[in-house]
Amino acid sequence: MNTSFALFIVAWTIIMVVLLAIGGYFMFRKFLKRLPKEDGKSIIDWEEHYIEQTLHMWGEEQKAFLEELVAPVPELFRDVAKQKIAGKISEVALRKKANYISQDIIIEGYILATPKRDHKFLKKTLHDKNIDVHPYLPLFDQ
Repeated sequence: MNTSFALFIVAWTIIMVVLLAIGGYFMFRKFLKRLPKEDGKSIIDWEEHYIEQTLHMWGEEQKAFLEELVAPVPELFRDVAKQKIAGKISEVALRKKANYISQDIIIEGYILATPKRDHKFLKKTLHDKNIDVHPYLPLFDQ
């Protein structure tokens, strides 16, 4: 066995271990979200419950606005991000006892569901759509 082939095998082994570790990390995170909490439901169960309860409240404009907000998320993770954000939006709508999902509820849910690093994009999108950011400033600080 020559040296270059041995180096290739070592490099390939390192690459495979790193890729398996990255995949395992994301699978473990998903597993933790599926574990039931004290109330018997997991985080994902609650998201699905909230979405199911408010499905009739979503109009085409609201769905398009949500699609626009999750557009910068890489396509591989977009469905997961959309479910998490839609779950939080639905939770906010149910908490407010709303009759429909309004733009204000979508923005509030998006702010509550996303990390602070994503808020800069939201502010830019709201500015581009001529939507006043000032009513939402207290939510950005939470």
